[in-house]
Amino acid sequence: MTKKIALITGGSRGLGRNTALHLAKKGVDVVLTYHSQKKSADDVVAEIEKQGGRAVALQLDTGDASTFLSFADKLSQALESVWGRQTFDYLVNNAGTGYNASFEETTQDAFDQLVNIHLKGCFFFTQCVLPMIADGGHIVNLSTGLTRFCFSGFGAYAMMKGGVEVLTRYLAKELGPRGIAVNTIAPGAIETDFGGGLVRDTPDVNQHIASMTAMGRVGLPDDIGGAISDFLIGDMHWITAQRIEISGGVML
Repeated sequence: MTKKIALITGGSRGLGRNTALHLAKKGVDVVLTYHSQKKSADDVVAEIEKQGGRAVALQLDTGDASTFLSFADKLSQALESVWGRQTFDYLVNNAGTGYNASFEETTQDAFDQLVNIHLKGCFFFTQCVLPMIADGGHIVNLSTGLTRFCFSGFGAYAMMKGGVEVLTRYLAKELGPRGIAVNTIAPGAIETDFGGGLVRDTPDVNQHIASMTAMGRVGLPDDIGGAISDFLIGDMHWITAQRIEISGGVML
């Protein structure tokens, strides 16, 4: 039986790293991308290989669409040399940056960067690697709980993720004939270094969110990586075009 392969953008840290490790534990090989943290990416590869899996780390700037074609060439070479195939099975569009500023204080430069990474990047990167996604595969786009509930200062970021959720539905419609499922995973507040570690490192913020969450705490990376990996490899292929929030029941 051919082993499944996942491509995870932003897989050197945070939720991308956690997802890569969970998938590897469940028998899925991984291609992960990193922006600048090569050592961190290499550490993830080493950890997967230690578990008996295979993994490759490739550099990618998801905010620069002009680099996507050259990345696709490197990806094709890696798939052929490591796995002897030209396709992969799962795409997890995870890479991204946070931004926290009020509507009045949001700058055009910051807005444009968010567009390039979260909207333009997600759209055209998926378009670029789509020919290499195997029929019957699965695409997961990362969004945020902030598209459902609101905290001041996250309007621009949440707006981008709202666009990703719309893109998910259209991709599901257009890729359905190939048997490719496309869904959105929307994490709630998670203890990672995302956004400067705001949730993880600020006790008042952490406790405030926990007090509004049905499960009584904020999320941990394993809550997301475990769920994404189960979603991809489980018997859930009939689910497509959905937004699935993983937040412990925050602000119900």
